[in-house]
Amino acid sequence: MRCLFMAAAAAFALPAQAQPTQSSDQWYVDAQAALAARKAVKLHKKPAKNVILFLGDGFDPTTAAAARIFDGQTRGEEGEENLLAFERFPHIAMSKTYTTNAQTPDSAGTMSAIVTGVKTKSGIISLTAAALFGECKPSLGANATTLAELAEAVGLATGVVTTARLTHATPAAVYAHSPDRNWESDANLSEEAQASGCKDIARQLIEFPVGDGLEVAMGGGRSGFLPAETVDPEYPDQKGRRRDGRNLIDEWTKKSPAHIYVWNRAAFAALDPAKSPRVLGLFEPSHMQFELDRAADAGGEPSLAQMTQKAIEILSADKDGYFLMVEAGRIDHAHHDGNAARALKDVQALSEAVALARSQTREKDTLIVVTADHGHTMAFQGYPKKGNNILGLATATFEDTADRHGFSIAGDGKPYTTLVYANGPGSIFHAAPKSWTKRPTLRSEEVLDPAYRQQALIPSAYETHGGQDVLIYASGPRAYLFGGVVEQNYIYHVIDDALRLKSRSK
Repeated sequence: MRCLFMAAAAAFALPAQAQPTQSSDQWYVDAQAALAARKAVKLHKKPAKNVILFLGDGFDPTTAAAARIFDGQTRGEEGEENLLAFERFPHIAMSKTYTTNAQTPDSAGTMSAIVTGVKTKSGIISLTAAALFGECKPSLGANATTLAELAEAVGLATGVVTTARLTHATPAAVYAHSPDRNWESDANLSEEAQASGCKDIARQLIEFPVGDGLEVAMGGGRSGFLPAETVDPEYPDQKGRRRDGRNLIDEWTKKSPAHIYVWNRAAFAALDPAKSPRVLGLFEPSHMQFELDRAADAGGEPSLAQMTQKAIEILSADKDGYFLMVEAGRIDHAHHDGNAARALKDVQALSEAVALARSQTREKDTLIVVTADHGHTMAFQGYPKKGNNILGLATATFEDTADRHGFSIAGDGKPYTTLVYANGPGSIFHAAPKSWTKRPTLRSEEVLDPAYRQQALIPSAYETHGGQDVLIYASGPRAYLFGGVVEQNYIYHVIDDALRLKSRSK
């Protein structure tokens, strides 16, 4: 029988000298190179000395694909073959983003899962699901220990960098505990919260009680740290928001001569990592500028990459290692505005920050994780030709579907953009037309304006989050533990395992 099988196989075998006819095709050659590179990937099984967690707020797979093309096209390429910095990482997984009470989540519940290891309710900051949203007293015993708290407890340095307010949901989850993400300053606390002893998020940052406190905290949100009567240093027409009379910035600088405060580019640039081991940077009263608008900021703002580099330089002075969280927070805000151009530009800034972090650290001792808290409703649609401007009108791949300018036409005979939103302020129904055929005719000059809001279906003041899975990219020690589809709180457990936080604290 075995002889018969071998004879049959030989009859159908290709000649020894035969090769696939496509073997000289560049796509074939590139894929063979990718296969070889994948086979050569080494699994770093030893523990990590440092961990950098990058969080692209609202950064979902569709946004990644569009941003990849956008990034390439800004360099004059077609864009499709391009890869963002973290897309070159060897390990990848998918993260399920729902919270314990919502299919489509918010940033508070999702980031809390990432940094505490347990899922919780939307709107809640680093408390277990036993907490009640907006109620202080029932939530006082529900604190979930964060990665930053564990890291500080065992002597590691810690840092938080964000382009959003430092007290916003994502960065707040690293160092604070609150049953309401909106309690960013004492002005936001409810009467019940004040009576029951809950602290606002800004105060929790300054009074962080574990170890010797955060070494680095940089982002926006200056007004939440200043008294209501204090004029903002950058905007004379704005004042602080605190009602308790406390100037938390002064309280930070009075902790020690090493506690430095900066609010503009000049002071930031003057920071000496060797002499400034503890830095509070507050570059805007609210969120920092979108990357697309940053150059026009009056006081000057560092980029996400610049803040990341400074944080790494400061934290690296700790010989025991560090935990750093870096958030590209304004991807989310641009999506909420229905403005794809600013969202993609902020993803590009995230990619640049990740590339810098990888170049400034060693893969053998620093685990870098890049992920998102949740997605959005942006869709990548139509059949645009390869190399078509990702922000532009969709061109037609097939001539019979094109108008005289070469753009794809919809059922109403009008062109449309490649990127659209399922809901948001760009909805054609905001003006309540009686017929769907009243959709405005779009022009290239209009849709390529950076301020353009992509058309959306369902009208809403702000575009909503999406409930889809998001990606996890990882490189460095224990990065191989990311694979498959995982619950979002699993991310905490890999980072904890890499830094051996729980075992060190015993």
